[in-house]
Amino acid sequence: MKYPGSILIVLTIALLCGRAQAAGAIAMHGAPKQAAGYKHFSYVNPDAPKGGRLVLGRVGSFESLQHFIVRGARGDGRHLSHQSLLARSQDEPFTLYALIADDVSTPPDRAAVTFQLNPRARFHDGSKITVEDVIFSREILAAKGRPNHRYFYNQVAAVERSGRRTVTFRFKDNRNREMPLIMGLMPILSKASFRNRVFDKVSLKPILGSGPYVVDKVDAGRSLQYRRLKDYWARDLPSQRGQHNFDIVRYDYYRDDSVMLEAFNAGKVDLRVERDPRLWAQAYDTPARRSGRVKLMAFAHRRPAGMYAIALNSRRPHFRDRRVRAALAQAIDFKWLNRTLFHGAYARTRSYFENSELAATGLPSAAETALLSPYRNTLPGEVFNRAYAPPTADGSGRLRGNIRTARDLLAQAGWHVKNLKLHHADYGEAFNFEILLLRRSNRKLALHLARNLEKLGIDAAVRLVDTAQYQERINTYDFDAIFQLWEPSLSPGNEQAFYWGSKAARHAGSRNYPGIQVAAVDALVQKISDAPDRASLVTAVRAMDRVLQWGHYVIPLFHQKADRVALWDKFKRPKQLPLYGYRLETWWADNTKQRNR
Repeated sequence: MKYPGSILIVLTIALLCGRAQAAGAIAMHGAPKQAAGYKHFSYVNPDAPKGGRLVLGRVGSFESLQHFIVRGARGDGRHLSHQSLLARSQDEPFTLYALIADDVSTPPDRAAVTFQLNPRARFHDGSKITVEDVIFSREILAAKGRPNHRYFYNQVAAVERSGRRTVTFRFKDNRNREMPLIMGLMPILSKASFRNRVFDKVSLKPILGSGPYVVDKVDAGRSLQYRRLKDYWARDLPSQRGQHNFDIVRYDYYRDDSVMLEAFNAGKVDLRVERDPRLWAQAYDTPARRSGRVKLMAFAHRRPAGMYAIALNSRRPHFRDRRVRAALAQAIDFKWLNRTLFHGAYARTRSYFENSELAATGLPSAAETALLSPYRNTLPGEVFNRAYAPPTADGSGRLRGNIRTARDLLAQAGWHVKNLKLHHADYGEAFNFEILLLRRSNRKLALHLARNLEKLGIDAAVRLVDTAQYQERINTYDFDAIFQLWEPSLSPGNEQAFYWGSKAARHAGSRNYPGIQVAAVDALVQKISDAPDRASLVTAVRAMDRVLQWGHYVIPLFHQKADRVALWDKFKRPKQLPLYGYRLETWWADNTKQRNR
């Protein structure tokens, strides 16, 4: 497990920090938080009792337990049954610790990474996890996996079995310093289990995993239950201790959010994340809440709030012009919405990395300008000389000034009103589009936008579809506009290409729903992946944020700085919250209250 002529970065970090780091740990920037010999993460209770059950609700349906392909609406819970070479800490921006691999090493330039497998690592059928399984996982996911898997794992130039328990991945380009960690998060599949199984086929047959839970019961499209393995091979690893405490975790599926809310209030669902302030204020005034059996709790977090927005598909002719997209954003009266629908609970979102140091604010710094300058002729001038802010209104709901601004922008783009409808000389037909919905709870907001667009001569139809149809349409970009939430980590990296990159825009199944194809974004994504230190990363992310903001690819909506959770009072949890917020895998059942319910 040596690289001739190089000093391993793990040793370099340890020496610089004056302490030995935990075995099998690697951080994106700087040193891992946990030192050698750590017993567990600080945000868990290592003595948490096992037992009880957790029932969660989901909207929609599912038709597949093959989580690693684009096709099919996938059942939730993959993280319970499948695991990767390394485990992520939720209290650090991006640091991984030993799991299937008990050691990891990489040279200073990160042109390769070597993993040493834990000899105790086992799949659910008792078979040992081998180097062959790791190599197979990389090959099959690179060839047939989801677009993000294909993108990442095809950056491997060569794979070497460098020992009986070790495997080395050498990369095509050593500029991407995140690749060792990306490989550490690669899900590991059993090669033997696919000898008589087609990989890229939708199926309700569970895929053999190695995680703390196995699929226990499947009611197709309605319910999916996982059972905890009492002999889970990694239960005593420091990265796993104090976690995965429920004997049963079940996901029940409901046709829409209102039905799921009724199920929660009836005690059929244990816990519900509430993102609708109107429901938070009004929907939980029940006998169970008044008696204290149901609690409403807000858990603060320090992660980016991300971008919750209406994504406009720029692949559609009507949305190709930046001025048109900017005009549509004028049709949202956030103050009115926040007051009348959301009880003043929200803050307006302006950055794709809101609520973090990664968000672009004010004018670009000299370092940001240096990254952006090579693309000055292809970017809007505002990227360099204005700080972005979403359109504002007076809160009256009338939007008179906004409508005038929108008309001017549309006219500049060649759109004019004829017979009360907006037309373009090049297209002939009127400006019509569809807002596609999965959640009924978004309908009022969509109708607010549609009513205001009608003042501009634009017909926006609002259409609610089932889960399978919605998934198929967004996978193939067969939509005009959708509600979407992008949740970045505190350490953005390769996944940004999957969200915003030009290649992703052309491949089905990516999360580049707006269809962004901008050379500056592609270059900045590369800068983010290549960043040698935290300061460089922050600069590159802020620069990219500016390009995305001024591209007007989405209509920004709003965010909260805490997670609001309604739950039945039958759980206990650690006192300390990690950086990324509350984690259900660290909670445990209050068995007395579960028995007495």
